Amino acid sequence: MLHIVDGKTVAPGKRTILARFADFLSSPFTSAWRHRDLIDAVLRRELAERFKGSAAGWVWAITAPLLSLIVYTIAFAGGPVTLPGGGQSPSKFDYALFIFGGLIAFNLFTEMAYRAPSLLHEYAHFIKQTIFPAEMLPIISTLRATFYATIGLVLMLIAQFALSGTLHLTVLLLPLWLVPFVAFLIGLTWTLSAAGAFTRDTAYLMMTVAPLLMFATPVFFSTDTFSPTLKLVFYVNVLTGFIEVLRYLVVFGQLPNPWVCLWVLFCSVVTFYFGFWFFGKQRDSIADVI
Repeated sequence: MLHIVDGKTVAPGKRTILARFADFLSSPFTSAWRHRDLIDAVLRRELAERFKGSAAGWVWAITAPLLSLIVYTIAFAGGPVTLPGGGQSPSKFDYALFIFGGLIAFNLFTEMAYRAPSLLHEYAHFIKQTIFPAEMLPIISTLRATFYATIGLVLMLIAQFALSGTLHLTVLLLPLWLVPFVAFLIGLTWTLSAAGAFTRDTAYLMMTVAPLLMFATPVFFSTDTFSPTLKLVFYVNVLTGFIEVLRYLVVFGQLPNPWVCLWVLFCSVVTFYFGFWFFGKQRDSIADVI
């Protein structure tokens, strides 16, 4: 038997801390599953409107990353790439792929960092006028951005095979990289969108910090030549771990450092659940402030 308190369903009786914690861990997934039709409908709408009014349409989704990859290949072919362990890359095109892989991850992060603070304001008419699950918007927007990033990732794999004549078996592990990264971005978007609903300063902060992170993230360089202490400093920025795991799997064809994998997984889980908790705390006030 269930009771309704302030519009929320509450199970009667006392529940253990362990049971409440288990409910908290499963809540993001059960909520997403319950609203799966809504997620699908809004996601399709966002994807359809991305190139609305454009004559070329979806061609741009492929052309933009393809042109970037061609430019990097021409400009950086023959550049040095230090492999894990200090060796040199055997392919003269690996540096272009090295940079392209770093930019795929970094650009996906920056797209969410820029959009998240104003996300709830974009959908204010839905949130105010209907019973709309606002917590689904960060999931939808992250999946939308991930869809376009995946196009770039597929082009990277095609280029890896075309330019070097090989495709490492480690690319089969890419889903194990992508899922934690998406979870990290969803948690980040939950946090930034909830904060951005109350103050525009969140958007200005991201516009200031995100470009600076380009130089604090190994997009154009590798941390393998750094001292252990300096490497630890760079790994405080979790994007470093995500970018290097991607490069290990695609460009180097090696298994990444297990400690790096554990670090990015830990940051992903913490960010995901902190964002879910933080958004939940602000949910009841969001409609009143946007």
